[in-house]
Amino acid sequence: MNEMERLLIERHCEQLSYSYAKYVDLGQAIRVPELFTPDAVCLLAAGEMRGRDEMVDFFGRLHERKSVSRHFITNISIDVLDDQNATGLAYLALYRRDAEHTESPINPVLVGHYDDVYVLTDEGWRFASRITTPAFG
Repeated sequence: MNEMERLLIERHCEQLSYSYAKYVDLGQAIRVPELFTPDAVCLLAAGEMRGRDEMVDFFGRLHERKSVSRHFITNISIDVLDDQNATGLAYLALYRRDAEHTESPINPVLVGHYDDVYVLTDEGWRFASRITTPAFG
């Protein structure tokens, strides 16, 4: 694989993290499962999901919840293993507030990182797994 191919893979994988944050934060959480492989594992602070069906249920409920969130995703580092596999790490600061309590102060509800595994599928690059690790317990 040449340098340009490696950079394109990194960019595609990085974009998955940004799409994940955008979908959850801007009222499109129902779209999150399309970022994952059909048999993917997603471990969030709220629990573990295995496969798109469980993700559709979880993110469908999240989509309907009356809250405002912002995922700040930084320090994304992608390790391209070959032309169909990569791993990565992305730092996370998550802010969330119930939409009806706009006067309350905002503090991050989670600071940590995602450990990601990416695979190239017929649909393009997708998460094979996304594991959330809190930094502070």
